[in-house]
Amino acid sequence: MKLVQSFLEESATKTPDKIALICEEQRFTYAQFEAMANRLAQALVANGVRRGDRVLLFLPNSVELVVSIFATLKANAVFVPVNHSTKADRLRFLAKDCRAAGLVTWQRQGKTAVSLQKSIPSLNTVVVVGDAPDGCLSFAGIQETFSAERPSSQTIDQDLACLIYTSGSTGEPKGVMSAHNNVVFAASSIISYLQNTADDIVLNVLPLSFDYGLYQLLMTFKFGGTLVLERSFAYPAPVLKRIAAEKVTGLPLVPTIAAILLQLDLSPYDFSSLRYITNTAAALSPSHITALQEKFPQAMLFSMYGLTETKRTLYLPPEQLAERPGSVGIPIPGTEAWLEDETGRRLGPGEIGELVIRGSHVMRGYWERPEATAARFRPGPIPGERLCYSGDLFRIDNKGFFHFVGRKDDIIKSRGEKVAPKEIENVLCSLSGVVETAVIGIPDPVLGEAIKAFVVLKDNSLSEKDVLRHCRQHLEDFMVPQQIEFRDTLPKSSNGKIAKKELK
Repeated sequence: MKLVQSFLEESATKTPDKIALICEEQRFTYAQFEAMANRLAQALVANGVRRGDRVLLFLPNSVELVVSIFATLKANAVFVPVNHSTKADRLRFLAKDCRAAGLVTWQRQGKTAVSLQKSIPSLNTVVVVGDAPDGCLSFAGIQETFSAERPSSQTIDQDLACLIYTSGSTGEPKGVMSAHNNVVFAASSIISYLQNTADDIVLNVLPLSFDYGLYQLLMTFKFGGTLVLERSFAYPAPVLKRIAAEKVTGLPLVPTIAAILLQLDLSPYDFSSLRYITNTAAALSPSHITALQEKFPQAMLFSMYGLTETKRTLYLPPEQLAERPGSVGIPIPGTEAWLEDETGRRLGPGEIGELVIRGSHVMRGYWERPEATAARFRPGPIPGERLCYSGDLFRIDNKGFFHFVGRKDDIIKSRGEKVAPKEIENVLCSLSGVVETAVIGIPDPVLGEAIKAFVVLKDNSLSEKDVLRHCRQHLEDFMVPQQIEFRDTLPKSSNGKIAKKELK
């Protein structure tokens, strides 16, 4: 039986003095991380966090976030990573929805933490990085006072390791339940096809609240490599210099970052150490694949597809790129996938249908959402087994390679994030003067999809600036529309629903 925290614990035992993580100017060994995580875990347990409790991790990419992930697991609890740009209303929803017992955040969010602690009965333990308000624990103080001894483990591999919230077509975030055995299997499968070894140095600019970013950390600690953790890709030049300085071998991308890279003059930078590049979150266009291969000729390029409900699902072996640049590949090792039509009939080459996924990476369902769970996770061929119905449409070629066609619902993938139009529409409709609204995704060479909002006003008292200001106040950065279009009316179907297809 292997648990997710064993990724750190085994590497700390095997190579205690090896650099595990580089973050800005800081460097930490596996032994240091093991000690820091143990201290925080001891503090969580001492302050009432129990087996199976949920702990919200509301931090930007940082050393403290990495420590908190493993500390929560060592405390026999379930970590819930939250994007650091999340607004207070959504954070409160998440905390209530999962009945969080703990919260780790940073000084900037101290007032929000205190407010949550007062309004959410389950939230008993709050740890703050930096100056801690009254009633909260200091992260630094914990590291100075608590024991570095590893807490006793009560967890088994069937227990939940994390809840990762994802938006659905209803607009209400749902927590995807990932058990330890799900995460261990998914990480192991991906490591096997990337052929990772302890010599790999992975640079990650993606938020650890995003499963693609999170697994860069988990996998690197599992194979005993080194993770170079950046806050973001907002300033490309320092990040690109870091690739050469740290001799980075692995670079995970999303289409947004790929598009930025392709617009830059990369000649001043040394990328000779890069062994592989990965892409997921949205498919790269064949032209971008070709351009990336020209920019990084020595690196293997892995085009992949996944969803939070299964982590990774498909990958295209790099040697197939030239022949199948539009494909996202085959099922990851140890899994299978196929296509079905709406009657449940399995489809053959050339036919378009919904992707169905089978394997140990199929997660446990949605936290306390039995109806949504039943719709997505359906019975498999073995009694008690669950398959994942992706909601995405694919076709298979005559060699068994999968090609993404489109989404069954209207979820927008922008900047590598899944965005539910309904969430944005709800915020827009809360603005006085807005009568109705519709939000869609439109193709964008940098973002993958840009977010466009159509708005019908009661009168002309609102401007585009007013609407965007309201959005920025209530939405995470990646959910704010890039375009606003005012209309007198919106097209409707015969049953009165807004006909979004007519807006595209």
